[in-house]
Amino acid sequence: MRPRATVRMDLENDREELGKMVASLRRQVDWWEWAGIRFLPRSPVAKGAGDEKAVEDLLGGTEGDLFSDHAAAYRARSLHELRAAIGDCRRCKLWSGRTHIVFGVGNPKAALMFVGEGPGRDEDLQGEPFVGRAGQLLTDIITKGMGFKREDVYIANVIKCRPPENRNPEPDEVESCEPFLKKQVDLVRPKIIVALGKFAVQTLLRSKVPITRLRGVWHDYHGIKLMPTFHPAYLLRNPGDKKLVWEDIKNVLKELKSLSA
Repeated sequence: MRPRATVRMDLENDREELGKMVASLRRQVDWWEWAGIRFLPRSPVAKGAGDEKAVEDLLGGTEGDLFSDHAAAYRARSLHELRAAIGDCRRCKLWSGRTHIVFGVGNPKAALMFVGEGPGRDEDLQGEPFVGRAGQLLTDIITKGMGFKREDVYIANVIKCRPPENRNPEPDEVESCEPFLKKQVDLVRPKIIVALGKFAVQTLLRSKVPITRLRGVWHDYHGIKLMPTFHPAYLLRNPGDKKLVWEDIKNVLKELKSLSA
């Protein structure tokens, strides 16, 4: 039998070591929170083959949110429930300058989904994505070019609040908001995503490759076909590139027809 003094010393050493570990973890958690990191990656657990595995990968990290403030969003079974779960979101610094959260609009079971960067001034004021000049051009692409109604497709952005002066979203802002986009994709289950513009394309594809090299080529987004193309705002400044976007859109129409056959 070990002497009691030795046992007490070992227990004190264990407590001291445990205290150090807790303090270290607390400092790490504080740093994550300060940096705006609200999700921890989970090791993917295969639930089976096909779509279930794709959904698991798509939502990886959301269920295991360290701060547990996205639990309702993760469990949402409809876009309406997801919007309610987001509430008066203050998960990143963009909340203080917004007028409205710009959630998304369109057919909740659309075969085609458009994803942009984030809301601008008009979108912030109206609470709907793509309603300004660039939005009118996107509407023309959908209605006049593709032959759909705007309400036939689903339209969303990577982030839901307008960045100051329409600057690019910062990494911590994307970290806080992108899981909501992933959940939107999971709920809509589109057959095809059209990613609009450099920021949306590079965010979704986790790529730094220039959009000039990415556009017009099919990519995979968690089992969903993704077509990168230029943002309508870019086309307003560079109307000569509209023909390139039209080529991309024709490819999308062709693929939609093939997938629906």
